[in-house]
Amino acid sequence: MMVLILQLAVLAPLTVALAYQCVYFPYPSPLVRRWLPPRKRWPESQIRSWLKSGQFQRAFLGHFYSDPERVAPLGNSLLAPADGLVTSADVRDGICYFVIALSFWDMHVQRSPTAGKVLSVHSHGDDFMDGEGREFAFLREKACPVQKRLVIAADCGQVAVRLITSIAARRIETWVREGEEVERGQRIGRILLGSTVVLELPAGTKLLVRTGDRVWAGETAIAEGFSAP
Repeated sequence: MMVLILQLAVLAPLTVALAYQCVYFPYPSPLVRRWLPPRKRWPESQIRSWLKSGQFQRAFLGHFYSDPERVAPLGNSLLAPADGLVTSADVRDGICYFVIALSFWDMHVQRSPTAGKVLSVHSHGDDFMDGEGREFAFLREKACPVQKRLVIAADCGQVAVRLITSIAARRIETWVREGEEVERGQRIGRILLGSTVVLELPAGTKLLVRTGDRVWAGETAIAEGFSAP
């Protein structure tokens, strides 16, 4: 009798676990989800299904809207304005377009790459439908881009930060205004859902990271301090 009870005690949770796996297939069961890394916890196909339905798991939203504290490294190096993967650093007409692609699992708050004064905060796109800048690498994959472009004047020159998303999302928050002084690594905005962040630098700026590197907003030094032309 005792053996039977022990067998049932073992089989019961296994049966429950199997039932959960069947119900949630092909996505992770709630019984194991919390121990998985974000990319496996919430597979891309599942997130895209939520985009269509508008229904998201609360735990995923909690992860997506996370805004951890960051400590800027000492020095005057330019910092990454966003978490993500460096996808290109094309130079055109004297400007280096340093492109960071954010995934669904990246932190989506953007930070200032340098201390300085905000010269302008502009929206780009006529009714969110024009192709402004479409010939550049950072818009080749985006139909109907929506953008906010922040220009910051530092002691050593100017940089611009483009916050870009698509017509499917449209939602970009900017938390600084024209004329405001910002600190190096300060929060400047947030893009909701899939997004790209582009840092515009003088063409001669010496980069400290390469295409394919992963960077973190307000923490990763991506370029040396530059001089005004």
